[in-house]
Amino acid sequence: MHTIRLKNAVFFAHHGVSSEEQHVGGRYEVDVSVKFDFEAAAKEDALDQTVNYESVYSIVDRVFIGARFRLIERLAYIIANQVWELSVQIEYVEVAVRKKSPPVGGTIDCAEVVYRKGTHDLRIQSDR
Repeated sequence: MHTIRLKNAVFFAHHGVSSEEQHVGGRYEVDVSVKFDFEAAAKEDALDQTVNYESVYSIVDRVFIGARFRLIERLAYIIANQVWELSVQIEYVEVAVRKKSPPVGGTIDCAEVVYRKGTHDLRIQSDR
């Protein structure tokens, strides 16, 4: 298996639990890893046989800008599930969302969540 990654996509958005976070907004960073077999795409130089990373970025952008959420966990969950729908070839999607300088009462660089969705999560389900 092979991996396509988007690293450190940066957004300014209005997510958070407090009304101040929702009003003022903050800086977020996102990483997305998509694991699947892109051997044929690489051999043939064929975009239609891979997961287009521009499509992945578009999903991240739409989720961040399209609605407001209280939890970065929700952002990671929605992004991962929408990327998952791009191709049945995907073995797993991992999304990390970092909230820069979150209001925690002290100085920290960021708060981060990582959400992973994969075929191993779907062994009970048969809809894929």
